[in-house]
Amino acid sequence: MTELLLGPLLRHVDATSATIWVETDGPCEVRIGDVLDPTDMTIYRQLAGGVTTAQLLHGSANPIGGQSQIVKLRWGVDAAGLKFAAAPGTIKFALGENVKQSNWGDNYTKRYPQTRMGVEQIDLDSFLAAQAYGEKIKAKGGEPVRRDLRLEALWEVLQGQRLVQIHSYRQDEILAFARLAQRFHIVPTFQHILEGYKVAKEIAAHGSGASTFADSWAYKIEAYDAIPYNTALMTRAGVVVSVNSDSDERARRLNIEAAKAMHWGDLTEEQALKLITINPAIQLGIQDKVGSIEVGKDADLAIWNGHPFSVYSRVDTTMIDGDIFFDRQQDLAQRADLAKERAALEQADPNKPSSQGQSPQAPRRRPRAHEDDDTWEGERP
Repeated sequence: MTELLLGPLLRHVDATSATIWVETDGPCEVRIGDVLDPTDMTIYRQLAGGVTTAQLLHGSANPIGGQSQIVKLRWGVDAAGLKFAAAPGTIKFALGENVKQSNWGDNYTKRYPQTRMGVEQIDLDSFLAAQAYGEKIKAKGGEPVRRDLRLEALWEVLQGQRLVQIHSYRQDEILAFARLAQRFHIVPTFQHILEGYKVAKEIAAHGSGASTFADSWAYKIEAYDAIPYNTALMTRAGVVVSVNSDSDERARRLNIEAAKAMHWGDLTEEQALKLITINPAIQLGIQDKVGSIEVGKDADLAIWNGHPFSVYSRVDTTMIDGDIFFDRQQDLAQRADLAKERAALEQADPNKPSSQGQSPQAPRRRPRAHEDDDTWEGERP
């Protein structure tokens, strides 16, 4: 029997995005929306996994990072067409080892901050500076003020117009930022948050969201106390929880990532389903548009050929705004033509082997496997 399911909402971190390494308070004037690649095959593959909406963030090298971008995976449109116009702005913050350069090696010990306390101080100083910037604008009463894009983004955070997504792991830093957020009336979503189960009641009381891994742990020191029951324990404490991908591989299988919460913690089917539908929509401020099947919401749907939590099920059709962007039967029918086109391209002069018999050099790519912003150990600038 074919079942109907709202397409999961993806949280994906692109670890290859450039970051600024000299600034202490982060490149929050940088925008992921300026570097969208609508030809990235990952978009199509995620549609084939029933994913309809994604929040794109960069890596976690700075206490305050760039402006994130929420997109709808409309394969075949241009970069502007990917953007979820009705979604509020978001911004990436980060805590812990990535920011204080614990795992960068001996050549990276001079940039401030080098401690978790330093990270907290940067956040505080930056919010105070943004607060002063905003007050100056209001005091001018409409008169021109020298524009500061960095402080402008943080002023939007303080006004509740831009949502904070913060990379975090340990309970102490989670509580530290929660206290700071409470001071400035900010309600963030904690990303990763692998020790969230230790402070779940405090997170729920603050109203913060939690977007975590289904069962990834112990891949670095900060993750040693992580447990697979994290999702269930935070859910039972009243936290709005979602499961994230942090990888183009897991992003295609968010249905299975959510299903794991039924094994690790005995969540119900409905609770597990919310981890990839309405809960992330709430965290991204788009619950009035997507996240559930209701009259008046966008027709973002994935049709499965079986129970979506079964490893044997697959997506037959994925729709966004009522338009079909993935159809399995159409995909299968096109494969023969695509194979012919590929063969023809391989015979084109630029793609032929050189006179020495060597094939053209393939572009350098990141090693596959666990591709996220925490374990990528490629070259630093």
